[in-house]
Amino acid sequence: MDDVIAVPDSASALFGDRLPLAVVYAEQLAGPGIERGLLGPREVPRLWDRHILNSAVLGSLVDPGLTVADVGSGAGLPGIPLAIARPDLEIVLIEPLLRRCEFLTETVTALGLDGVTVLRSRAEDVRPRGRFDVVTARAVAPMDRLAGWTLPLLRPGGVLLALKGRSVSEELRDSAASLARMGATSWRVEEAGAGVVDPVARIAVVEAGRTGTPEGRARQRRTKR
Repeated sequence: MDDVIAVPDSASALFGDRLPLAVVYAEQLAGPGIERGLLGPREVPRLWDRHILNSAVLGSLVDPGLTVADVGSGAGLPGIPLAIARPDLEIVLIEPLLRRCEFLTETVTALGLDGVTVLRSRAEDVRPRGRFDVVTARAVAPMDRLAGWTLPLLRPGGVLLALKGRSVSEELRDSAASLARMGATSWRVEEAGAGVVDPVARIAVVEAGRTGTPEGRARQRRTKR
């Protein structure tokens, strides 16, 4: 547990007066999270840099007061660190497995995160569709499959923020045709967390458009030029 309690200096700047909540979350991950198999024991020494801070820096790409769906939330990454850092957001943690949902519910309650709810569901089964401003995902699926699950959840103009690895540019390039067919109007790579995490977080940013309408088809054509 000592590695969890050794909070990086950068965490204070990121979480401010909500840092104690992030510490409790780290303890949840290192205790019940490991015991229930949500994370491997080897992840404990790098909980802060690899998991908590890497997730929370997504907040720099999210405007105030938006509604966010965290798809395949698992142990609450990136949704719970984002909620701690950004209490102005309304966040729904979407997770299909019961044992993970139980952990999420217990953790949200323990942290008193009033703006966070847990929904047991697969992303493709969520109703109503098109309700979210932002969808987040971390290590859920390859981009073309992930976009198929998540773009329908977004309002027109909403964005998918997918935490990816070093090959994110190549993944977006290889998925370009599929993204356009699914109604995405733009896609790019952003970096977040300079001075907070090393390496910085690399994020695929995919904007959803209106599909099945003349406007949507026109926007897709412009994007592909």
